[in-house]
Amino acid sequence: MEDEEAEAVLRAVGRQIKAWREAAGMRQGELGTALGYSEEMVSAVERGRRIPKPDFLERADEVLGAGGKLAFMKEDVERARYPKKVRDLAKLEGEAVELGAYANHNMHGLLQTPEYARALFAMRRPAYPEDEIDRQVAARVARQSVFERVPLPEITFVLEEVTLRRPIGGRMVLRQQLERLLHIGTLRHVAIQVMPTDREDHAGMGGSLQLLKLRDGKTLGHSEAQLHSRIISDPREVQILEMRYGMIRAQALTPRESLTFIDKVLGETA
Repeated sequence: MEDEEAEAVLRAVGRQIKAWREAAGMRQGELGTALGYSEEMVSAVERGRRIPKPDFLERADEVLGAGGKLAFMKEDVERARYPKKVRDLAKLEGEAVELGAYANHNMHGLLQTPEYARALFAMRRPAYPEDEIDRQVAARVARQSVFERVPLPEITFVLEEVTLRRPIGGRMVLRQQLERLLHIGTLRHVAIQVMPTDREDHAGMGGSLQLLKLRDGKTLGHSEAQLHSRIISDPREVQILEMRYGMIRAQALTPRESLTFIDKVLGETA
């Protein structure tokens, strides 16, 4: 876990669990049996090497008689569960009154089903261990609360046609993903557009991008490359991204045409 802040939280939580366990006169194996977890899991949590689930903390609190002190740390642990770059982006998305994103390689993270996201992370190289895949998927799904936030932000997406056809995770995963797009596309505060592959003019050849207009009127950009995720705050660079995104939206199918197009692709996967 390359995240000093998260590591510090997990080490602190682990020390607390160990202190309460020793005060109760229990060994790691005994606590594991009482909680329904292995001794190795208890050891890893106490050393800050594994992220305890909310159920682990709640049951440990009850078994060790911590009076709510362990269960109270669920919120801190939940934040530590997600990678720092995701926490930073999710915070900005939570503050945005307008959000626009262009995705050219796969479905945008805010639109992905858990199964689609898991398939993406499972094919990463070097390979992620299973618990890191769980962590990444949970972080991605948690960001999608932006669709239910009040007041509702205005959200737009432009997706390349290839993202609708690439069968990441297999045919059934793709079908579920397309069905999700059709559902989200009917929300009154969301517009999804498709950029057909046969377009001769395309302002998005520089890669994917995201724009976030915050409550204070400031607009930020976000870009993600092979090994780096970057928040863009320089007004001149943000202005370029805004211009490009506006052109991309103008060159793509309209939201209504796009939903018809997505439905057609869904039919082709039957």
